[in-house]
Amino acid sequence: MLVWLCLPAIGAALLYLVIRVAVWLPLPGPFNLARELPEPAATIAATALGALLGLVLAGLADRESLTVRINLTEVLLSRPGTTVAVPRIDVTVAFPDRDQLVLLGRTGRELAREPCHLSAGRLRAAFAANGIAWADQDPYLSSYRRWVPDLPDLPATAHALLAARQKAVESGDDADKRELRGELGRLGYVVRDDRKRQYWRQADG
Repeated sequence: MLVWLCLPAIGAALLYLVIRVAVWLPLPGPFNLARELPEPAATIAATALGALLGLVLAGLADRESLTVRINLTEVLLSRPGTTVAVPRIDVTVAFPDRDQLVLLGRTGRELAREPCHLSAGRLRAAFAANGIAWADQDPYLSSYRRWVPDLPDLPATAHALLAARQKAVESGDDADKRELRGELGRLGYVVRDDRKRQYWRQADG
């Protein structure tokens, strides 16, 4: 609610200030049009446009908002248009990985990874109250190795998937990155990204 209320208000206030400054300073581009508009039309147009831009930004933020629900049978991770359901009995540990929430199974396989900006303290309390362990970082963090093409420790199929995923990482194609992560998971490999570099580990078992 704060996002939907505050961002339009902030956008309207910022555009209003820009229009006020444009009256006195030689700002380039469309800001000079503010000089041509009579009052109060300039103020109304500026605040309306700022509020609209704020609404667009709020919509983008809402798309990444995660809701976590834990019931007797499942852990549900929901974002607008996406819901991931993981059987509760399969979840061994949950932890934050930068701006993502990750669920791991008993063998170290990754069961879910979703963008998350929720409080780590609230998540820790929620998982602990439901008998699911919480870690402050990836328990397998020291097991990751940087992916290098043609590394002999990986089969050709995994190399092909990681090569395709590297292109998606560099181009910012989130849908392709997610799909290829799933393909690697089915082969028993877990992958994480760090500044457009890929690191991998093999799940135990």
